[in-house]
Formats: sequence, C-alpha cells, structure tokens
Amino acid sequence: MLRVALSQLKTQYRRFVAIGLAVMLSVMFLSATLMVGASTNASLGASVGEAYRHADLVATSKNGEPFSQAAVEAAASAPAVKDSYAERSTYVTFEAGGGEQVGRLRNTAPASLEGSVLSSGSLPTKPFEAAIDVKTAEHLGLAIGSILDLHGGGPVKTAKVTISGLTKATNDPFSSSSAQLLASESVLNAVQDAGAGYSGLQFTLKPGEDIAAAKDYIGHRMESAGANAPVLETAQEKVTSTVAMLSAGQDQLTIVLLAFAGVAILVSTLVVANTFSVLVAQRTRELALLRCLGAGRSQIRGSVMLEALVVGFVSSILGVLAAMGLMTGLVAWAKTQPEQAFATLAVPPSAIIAGLVAGTLLTVVAALVPAKAATSVAPLAALRPADDATVGNRRGKVRLALGLIALIGGVSLLIFGSTTVSLLVALLGGAVSFIGILLCSSLFIPTVVALAGRLAAPAGVPGKLAAVNATRNPARTSATAAALLIGVTLVSLMMTGAATSRQAFNATLAENYPVDLAAMTATDGSADPTEAISRIKTLDGVSNAVLLPAVGTLAESTPDGGRTVYSLSSADAASILRDNNLKPSPGTVYLPEDSAGGQATITTAAGAASLDAKVLRTRHVPAFVESSSITTGALPETPGMVWVKLADSVSSEQVQAIQKEIASALGVHERTVSGAAIERVTFNSIIDVLLLVVTGLLGVAVVIALIGVANTLSLSVLERTRENSLLRALGLTKGQLRGMLAIEAVLVAGVAALLGAGMGIVYGWLGAQATLGGVADVVPAVPWLQLLAVFGVAVVAGLLASVLPARRAARLSPVEGLATA
Repeated sequence: MLRVALSQLKTQYRRFVAIGLAVMLSVMFLSATLMVGASTNASLGASVGEAYRHADLVATSKNGEPFSQAAVEAAASAPAVKDSYAERSTYVTFEAGGGEQVGRLRNTAPASLEGSVLSSGSLPTKPFEAAIDVKTAEHLGLAIGSILDLHGGGPVKTAKVTISGLTKATNDPFSSSSAQLLASESVLNAVQDAGAGYSGLQFTLKPGEDIAAAKDYIGHRMESAGANAPVLETAQEKVTSTVAMLSAGQDQLTIVLLAFAGVAILVSTLVVANTFSVLVAQRTRELALLRCLGAGRSQIRGSVMLEALVVGFVSSILGVLAAMGLMTGLVAWAKTQPEQAFATLAVPPSAIIAGLVAGTLLTVVAALVPAKAATSVAPLAALRPADDATVGNRRGKVRLALGLIALIGGVSLLIFGSTTVSLLVALLGGAVSFIGILLCSSLFIPTVVALAGRLAAPAGVPGKLAAVNATRNPARTSATAAALLIGVTLVSLMMTGAATSRQAFNATLAENYPVDLAAMTATDGSADPTEAISRIKTLDGVSNAVLLPAVGTLAESTPDGGRTVYSLSSADAASILRDNNLKPSPGTVYLPEDSAGGQATITTAAGAASLDAKVLRTRHVPAFVESSSITTGALPETPGMVWVKLADSVSSEQVQAIQKEIASALGVHERTVSGAAIERVTFNSIIDVLLLVVTGLLGVAVVIALIGVANTLSLSVLERTRENSLLRALGLTKGQLRGMLAIEAVLVAGVAALLGAGMGIVYGWLGAQATLGGVADVVPAVPWLQLLAVFGVAVVAGLLASVLPARRAARLSPVEGLATA
C-alpha cells in the first residue's frame, strides 16, 4: 500500500496540487493571523511603549505619586537588578522659531535603557548639554550647537543649555505633541523644584533571574523605603495595561486579534476538510476496488493517511513561508509611511509550529473521515453509488436535525455573547451556528440554485440542464457551494467587522477628542478675531474654524466655580465638533468630565442664569453653552476661544505647521494653541497599521475561497466524464457543453456568494458588538462596494473554475469518455 500511495502522489499529482494549494493558503491565513498578534504587540511596544522597550521591569506608582530617592536606591540595590534608570521629567518653555515653545524635559538613561535613538551628534554627557528631537529641531530651525534658555516652574528656575545632539522623533502618542528634550541631572536640578521625585523606574535584570520573584522582591523593598503602592510590570505588561487604560480597562486589541485567530482556525478546518473530502470521495470506487483485490481496511486508511501526511506537511511548510513573506511585505510597506514608521514585524515560534501542526493534522483528519466511510461497508456495496442525504431518507433527517440543533443553539449563544459583550461566547456561538448551516446546506442550497436557475432559462438547453443538475445531484452542488460559502462568509464577516470596528474606533476617538485645535484670542487687541478666523480657514489642512465668545463664568458657589463659559451655536457645533452625537441644546451647559453635574449657576454680564449641567466624557473641551441659552453678549475684556477642525488626511508635521500659523493669525504664543489633533492622528496611525494587516488577511481569505471553489468544481466536472460524454452522444455540442458547465458554475457561485455575504454581514456586526460593545456604541457599517466586488469576483471565479475542466470535457470524444472507468 506504500507503493500505491506513492503512485497516487506521482500519477494523480494534479488532484493533489489543488488540495495542496487549499492547505497552503489555509495555513498561510492561520500563521499570518498569529503573526499579527506578535507584530501588533511589537508595534505597540515601538509606539506606546517606546520609552521602556529595553527594560525587563517597569515600576510606576498606582496613584501617580513620584518615588523618593530612598525608594529608588532601595530598588536599584536589589540583588537581581543589573541596570536601573530613575526617570525625572518636567515641562519647560523656551524661545525658538519666533515664539515661546513648550517641551518635555527628562534626564538621560544608561545606554542599556535609553529609549531615544540618536539621529546625529551625541547624547548629553556634560553639564548643561541637551538633545532635542529632530522633528522639533527642523520645525524651529535648531541645530547642534544651538543654545536654549529653558524655563521651569518659577522665574528663577532657568537653565542655559547647548544642543549636543538630535534624536529621532518619538512614536509615543502621549509625547508626540511637544518637543522632546534630554539633559543631564544638572539641568533637571536647575529647572525643577528640589525633591520633585522620580516619575518611574526601569530595570534590566541579571541573566537567569526569575522575573516574578524579582517583581515581588523589588516591590517589597520599595514599599519598605516609603513608596506608596508601586506597580511592577514587564515592558509588554506595561504596554498592555496602557492600551487597556485607553479602552476603559479592557485589552480590546488582544481580544480582537484572538478572535481573528479563532476564526482563522475554524475556517481553515472547514475549507481543508471540505476540499479533501471531495477529493477522497471521488476515489471511493477506487478504494473499494483495492479492497476487492485483497487490501485490508487498515491498509486503505494507512495509504490515504500517508498521502494526506505528505501533502499536508509540504503544503504547511509553503504556507508558513508564504505567511512570513506576506507579513514582511505589509510591514515593509507600512514603514515607508511617515505616520506608520513604528510598524514592527515579529514572527513568534507559535506561528510556525501552529501552522505546521494545524495544516498537517487537519489534512490527515479531513482525509480519514471519507476514507473511513469507504471502508466501513462491504467492497461491493461501496462500488455502488450511495444515496444522497435528503429530507426523505434517514441520513437527511439526521443531518437536518443536527443542523437545526446546532443552528438554533449557536444563534442563541451568538446573540447572548453580543448583547453581554462576551467575545468568547459569541465566537463559540458563531462557529456552532455556521456548522449548523453547513449541515443543512445540502437540504436548501440545491433548491435555491434551482430557483436561481430560472434566470438561465433564456440560454436554452444548456441553461435548463444547468438548473436541473443542481437538484439532480444535491451533494455535489452543496459541496461545490460550501467552499465558496465558507470563503465569502469569512471575507464578508471581516470586511463588515473591520468597517464597523473602524467606525466604532473613530466614534470613541471623536468622543474623547471632539476638538482638533483650540486657542485663546489675544488680550491686547493685537489681532482682530474675525480677520484671524478668515485667515485660519484658508490654511492648507484646515476644514473649518469658529469663534466662541466668553459669555459667563460658573458661580463660585458651585464645585466648578470660576470656570469661563463659552458660547457655541448649533450650526457651528455641527461643523466643528468631531463627535456627531454632541449636539448642544438650549438650556444646558456642557462641562468637561472632571466636573460636577446637576444644576449650574452661570454669572453673565446681565446677572445670574441657572442651567442644567451635562458632564461630557472628555476633558479636552471647556465649559460651553448653545448660543441661544445666554444672549447677554460677550464678557468685556475676556478673551474668546477659537476652535479649529482639521482635514482627516493631515499628518503630525502638518499639525505643527498649522499650530504655528494659527498662533501667528491670533497674535498669541504657539504653545497656547492646544488640542488633541496630534494625539488623534497618532492613534489613528496605530489603528491604520492594525487594519492594514487585517486587509492583508482579507486578501488571503479571498484566495482561499477561490481555490476552494475551483477545487470542488474541477473535481465535480472530472467525476462527470461519462455523464458529459453521454450528453455529447445524444447531440449536445461542444459549445453547449461548455455553456452548461459555465452556467452551472455561475449559478452555484452566485447563490453561495449571496448567502455568504448576508451571513458575513450579520456575523461581522455581532462580532464587533461582542468585541467593542463595552467601550463604544457599535453601529453596523456595511461596505457595500467591497461586498459587491467580492460577489463579482466569486461569480467570475466560478466561471473561470469551469473553463479548463469544460474544455477538457469538450475535447474528449463521446466514445472515449463513455469508456472511462
């Protein structure tokens, strides 16, 4: 039987090429998905965790209190610590580029823990030297050797420093909005109050040290030295907790990636099993004949298992290599984009091992199921065609019952998981419900194809025969449609899920950062606000700008007393705010998230006014009211505020240039132009990198679907050699035969694509709800154009899949075809 298996691999290689491609692409999908998780963590480490990416452990204070010198010394002297870095940082101002600038100054770290990367010059080694990021230097016209006067928190807190080097621009979204300065302890001592403390600690551990034990030991030493609730984490744990902080305490990114991995495993199993089952089922008569010639059941199964083992292992190796190539290409392309230069490729061992094991194991298991079915009956019985599963026989009833149970149970779990924001439950429910649909597919897909076949009636005899074929062999029709149904459902699921998730991400960002840029008007009357607004609107990258006059202050008797209240019309709010749900209404004052709700008393130019107070989920806006709520006019000698909305396509460099132009137009210092535009651009860049990788996976999923439908259609045409030859003998022309097969393929592919797209939309929306429902309002976003393109590709793929087999069938003479065994 070993010779038989090897002979099959050599003589029937065309069959195994088809199944090999399906296995390879399925493994490619799985391995690439696992690489996404590692690459995402690496990319986040290069952006959010840039400052501590070299550390083994990071210590921060749970309540934000700085660490004392005693706590730092206690931690640094721990036996497990090799190197340590105690970070001091403060914000300073300095004159450069024609105005006052603001920057974040921190002390330099040991070489093994320094997160900044030198671009030119040298890092500060002497007293009163400093390094500045190259983006700020280019923006302000600074160079190595330039001298800056840094001003700290008080008039006497100053230091004159010389620029010794330029560092690469930071990718950290929390730091990218201000200049980044590195200096020695002498500079920090000059601009910072004595005893200010240390904001965080970083450690590298000695080789062989246990990280968990080091965490506990260092933590206890710091607490004994007076540190209040120190939190010790690895660099990756710190990145994860930071991302979780941004997403309401949940590590949503990791959950999303695990969901993609779970979907990939499920779909890989179904596609490989379906395709290989068709291949082995075609050989049922051949295997039965071998049994008639004396081969035992175990020998038959062993022969099939060996074939599957070789095909699965070789295809899995190619799939892993293809996944690495895909991810390398995607990350390399992302690195060429200025806003995504932090994209990092990571290939974990799990991606390689899981790909090899899953591809090989799934292929063997998928091959053994039909092989067992072929050897479970008598050889002579296996030589006769088996009855298909229909509602009228026992097999069909059992299959229908199991399918309905799985469908009802799976849908219930899916709905429950989405409404309770439990992704694992929703994922399980989606998988079970989809298996139920596949079990029932042979009972409804042929009927749907036959109904669609009425559209082919004008094509004459080929069209009528194509429609009849769909119901005459339901198992073959269902097997052909199932491959494409799986692929299109997956593609539609991911497209809808990605579009819905992106919309939810954007809505969350808009809620947290509703205003791109804001600045106060000049108090000395040096610039007319109306003219300034007109000038700002003409700037490249500016979408709109509005002026908010100061109309009152919150009464001192309220918890938020003294805050200035600004006026904003409904029309201006609709044109300037990112949050479409934030629509100010008369009679309400809107307060930032750190405010108290209830009633608010506002002191205006004409007296006091009492309004309802609504606290927003953002701290990035001042108190404001709808313009009709207070009509007494602007407060005298109180500066107004200008809000600016930027175009969606602006980069962080453009934002800085726009800030400078806005400051010039308003006659104020550039540092007074604040806003969340740079943070929003940076976070959007991180999301873009993630969705870019997901888009790459979508491409793989499309190819898997096309290979699956091509395999099953090709094998079904090969199965019907005698049947097609008989039709030729009865008068069907070559052209009519090719037309019949083409119409049949288009009908099956079209029905499968429509059903798959519909199911994918539902699965994608419910999956996004289960993933992001706890942190954002999830509204279904259906990418109709993309789904239409998928439908077109599926129909064309079905047509192309029938071309070569139909050509072969048409070229075969009727007599020769009827003689085929």
